[in-house]
Amino acid sequence: MAKDEIADASRRPVDLSFPLPKAPDTKVHLRLTIQSTSLLLFLTTTSKGDTSALIPLGSFVNAIPDRLNPGTSISTPLYTYESSLEFTNRLAKLLARRTQRPVYIGNSISFAGAGMGGTVEEEMEGFKKVVEVVMQEFSKSSAR
Repeated sequence: MAKDEIADASRRPVDLSFPLPKAPDTKVHLRLTIQSTSLLLFLTTTSKGDTSALIPLGSFVNAIPDRLNPGTSISTPLYTYESSLEFTNRLAKLLARRTQRPVYIGNSISFAGAGMGGTVEEEMEGFKKVVEVVMQEFSKSSAR
């Protein structure tokens, strides 16, 4: 095994959860795997007392940094679920651009249970918080 393969094999997924900034009863759960060549991220939400609803799979998107134009990234939806596609696509492109690695994101986050029912402001706050948490974990893994 090459040195990078050994390092990747020893990396474990990070499981984290945090409340949405404006909806403390709604938590975002994420599983992040950071490898030397890519990031794999799965996201979902749970709401307090919301045990009966089935959660759809959500969208799965791949994004890669554009080597010819570093300020952009290219994404491809691999599995689409309309209500989560735009959020997943934006997140994948941003993380690919910031980390300069291919990113794979599965997302079934729902803002419907948020305090105001999933307004644009709630979605943007959630988006920013997810980016913040992922980039903190990425920085930690890069420092090792």
